Amino acid sequence: MDHRQTNPLIAQRIQKLEEFRRLGIPPYPNDFRPSHTAAEIHGAHGDKTAEALQEMDGSFRVAGRIMALRSFGKAAFVKLQDRSGQIQVLVQKNAVGPDAYAWFRKLDVGDFLGATGPLIRTRTGELTVEAREVRLLAKSLRPLPEKWHGLTDKETRYRQRYVDLIMNPDVRETFLRRSRIIRLVREFLTSRGFVEMETPMMQPIPGGATARPFVTHHNALDMTLYLRVAPELYLKRLVVGGFERVFEINRNFRNEGLSNQHNPEFTMVEFYQAYATYEDLMGLTEELFVHVAEVLNGSTRLVYQGEEIDLTPPWPRLTVREAVMRHAGLTEAEVDDPEALAAYARKVGLDVDGVPHGKVLAEVFEEVAEPHLVQPTFITQYPVEVSPLSRRNEQDPRYVDRFELYIARREIANAFSELNDPIDQLERFRQQAAQRAQGDEEAHRIDEDFVRALEYGMPPTAGEGIGIDRMVMLFTDSPSIRDVILFPHMRPES
Repeated sequence: MDHRQTNPLIAQRIQKLEEFRRLGIPPYPNDFRPSHTAAEIHGAHGDKTAEALQEMDGSFRVAGRIMALRSFGKAAFVKLQDRSGQIQVLVQKNAVGPDAYAWFRKLDVGDFLGATGPLIRTRTGELTVEAREVRLLAKSLRPLPEKWHGLTDKETRYRQRYVDLIMNPDVRETFLRRSRIIRLVREFLTSRGFVEMETPMMQPIPGGATARPFVTHHNALDMTLYLRVAPELYLKRLVVGGFERVFEINRNFRNEGLSNQHNPEFTMVEFYQAYATYEDLMGLTEELFVHVAEVLNGSTRLVYQGEEIDLTPPWPRLTVREAVMRHAGLTEAEVDDPEALAAYARKVGLDVDGVPHGKVLAEVFEEVAEPHLVQPTFITQYPVEVSPLSRRNEQDPRYVDRFELYIARREIANAFSELNDPIDQLERFRQQAAQRAQGDEEAHRIDEDFVRALEYGMPPTAGEGIGIDRMVMLFTDSPSIRDVILFPHMRPES
């Protein structure tokens, strides 16, 4: 049996829908065009007196979802919500006519209504459209939740984001702010000579990050393809081709677990600058975050989950080794001794049997240092074992010229001076392939075509990826990545 018929509230609304049709009132017309949004009306006329409104000529056509309806017999007040906010509408029987008022009285909260009329100010002082004409624009068959904002079941809000957006202005504001952040990032880069490009989302070799990919199949070519884990290797091909400053705001897909920081589908901005080093990008990153903060908040200070974050540059810089020594209480000799470091790693619960020393160092850093990185901090000089695409440090080839930016205990950006030596790159790929053969499913595959591109010559270059979702979390004070992704991935409903 159709649940829409067994649910009495839905069945009642379906009956109203059928009744509207019998009365010749189309429940889903598409010929009403509003002349103003709620915000435009409040912005232009919100400070006018009742007398000044009476002297105005013309009428206003508004449309939106009914969020509240208070009826007083021959008159009713309606709160309409459009994309910009809410506006009150007064509907009176003697103003719209008895026939229109009769069907209007059958409307429900959640329906879409169009209203046309002059502006007035009510006895309580609220700016209101006094309807001379009303139109049903769309019948809602499901009632809106009465206390949606108070629900503790966030899963329902994520799953039915459309209702979350209807009921919660703060959620709508989060996603409007997300859109604005992306626009600010795009404008910041283009104003500095970067060119926006698009690279393949389906790739024959998933490259640019150590992550498990999603697998698909192209029927016409009869070949396996992978959803991209990063656009890096294609953007660097563009640098080889002569685009010396290039970026892409991109969707990436990594077949990994979910957490409050991870979603299988996420958004990054990646950019590459020829004749620059990772140190140049540190300055650029500070500029970008300060620019976004000042435009959004008017300040370089913000509060994230109860903690004040100060984005005022310059930000501290620590090597991975320095961070481990500081937060693990190890000496320089202990950090550099594979056995001593492995013993410490086991002490804090890490399984590092057979793991290369550089990778152990990176895992110890994540375990003991990362939880302390609240203020913006650049962590530099990563081990070469965990950086297959980065340029080696000339003073100490065990490490690479790379940084990760940490704010509020999480990584937000990753950057390095790019490896442009094709012989070294091929050897790194082969080392990764050996790790993959030993069971490391996230190890990088060999990309022969990318090596070939490097063999044509790539200028000295620095590149960076910034997690847009985590950046939005920071600037909207959102505790979970699911709060800043409109439709996060979830298990199927039971």
